[in-house]
Amino acid sequence: MTVQTPTPFPTSSKFPEQIAFDRKELSVILALYGRMVAAGEWRDYGMSFLKDVAIFSVFRRTAEYPIYRIEKRPKLRNRQGMYAVIAMDGHVLKRGQDLKTVLRVLERKLIRAVD
Repeated sequence: MTVQTPTPFPTSSKFPEQIAFDRKELSVILALYGRMVAAGEWRDYGMSFLKDVAIFSVFRRTAEYPIYRIEKRPKLRNRQGMYAVIAMDGHVLKRGQDLKTVLRVLERKLIRAVD
C-alpha cells in the first residue's frame, strides 16, 4: 500500500495581491478632492487597484483623460518614494514618502490672486 501526500492548493499564482490605498490615505486624498470640487476645478474621479500600483485618477469632466493621477507604488518606497502625482502628459510633478507633502503640488493650484 502506498501513501500519497495531498497536493497543496496554489496560493499566489491565481490570486495576485492588489495594492490599495488605506483609510488614512484615502481621507487625505478625498479631502483635497472635495476642496478642488468646491473650487470648480475637478468633477470626477476613478480608482484602480492593480498588482503593483494603486491609482487615484482625477478628471475635469467624466469622458476625458485624467488630468492628474495620484499613484502609490510600494516597491519604490526605498528609492524615490512610493507616492507620486503625475500630470496628464505623463510628467511626474512630485514624488515622495509622505502623501500630504506630495499632494501640496496640487493644493498650490487652489491659491489664486484676488483682484
